[in-house]
Amino acid sequence: MKGLIQRVTHASVVVDGETVGEIGNGILLFLGVEKDDTPEKTRKFLEKMLKYRIFSDDNGKMNLSVTDTGGGLLIVSQFTLVADTRKGLRPSFSSGASPALGEALYNSFIAMAQEIHGNVGTIATGQFGADMKVSLLNDGPVTFMLEM
Repeated sequence: MKGLIQRVTHASVVVDGETVGEIGNGILLFLGVEKDDTPEKTRKFLEKMLKYRIFSDDNGKMNLSVTDTGGGLLIVSQFTLVADTRKGLRPSFSSGASPALGEALYNSFIAMAQEIHGNVGTIATGQFGADMKVSLLNDGPVTFMLEM
């Protein structure tokens, strides 16, 4: 499982001209699911991401998590994150999950996020498999690749 997280002041996802997900301050997560991912791995990844300290404390140090700040979480499926780009001029997606597994673990991730973080901050999503237009204002900029 791979996730690109960005600290944002706001972010939104539009599908077919309609906004399907939007948050204020928080994390925009692009989530890539690999073929060897499991529900257990998904939960561990979520817990790590929610505790990852990328928000500034009163001293300007990155010591606070999205949970600490009560920030939102916008979860967007991003199949291309699992691409192997080491060789050639075309990405290989051989490590990517099948569409069925990818969608199942993406939906499981969202459900777990609602359960764990939903009472702390807003949970919003993109739409699995859709052509999405993602807008964001990266705060910092602060961007990290997390892998599990």
